[in-house]
Amino acid sequence: MSNTKVLPLLEPEAVEITETLGAVAPCCPPLTERPFTAEEAERAAPMFKALGDPVRLRLFSAVASHEGGEACVCDISDVGVSQPTVSHHLKKLKEAGLLTSERRGTWVYYRVEPSVLAAMGKLLTLR
Repeated sequence: MSNTKVLPLLEPEAVEITETLGAVAPCCPPLTERPFTAEEAERAAPMFKALGDPVRLRLFSAVASHEGGEACVCDISDVGVSQPTVSHHLKKLKEAGLLTSERRGTWVYYRVEPSVLAAMGKLLTLR
């Protein structure tokens, strides 16, 4: 059972097109291209808000850098907070579209979809 969500940085129509073409199109132009519109800022803000917490950033980094591109919650919970707090932060990262998860038996495995990292990179790149 997979709880895959579309990254809010991607337009729904862009997801369909990019899945077919194998490319990623971020919701917004690179930050250096022009100022965001109000709508673009509304779509990008949840990602930045989720990553604005040091524990969430550490968890996101732990998942993204874990061998095989996914990590069991048991492998990434040592971030200096209690297990319920880890679960809360992982939930926030999932809600922001930054992580997906899959339950396997009693453990939950998290992964950062490659399209998420690619969209973030395109958003933060220079023209």
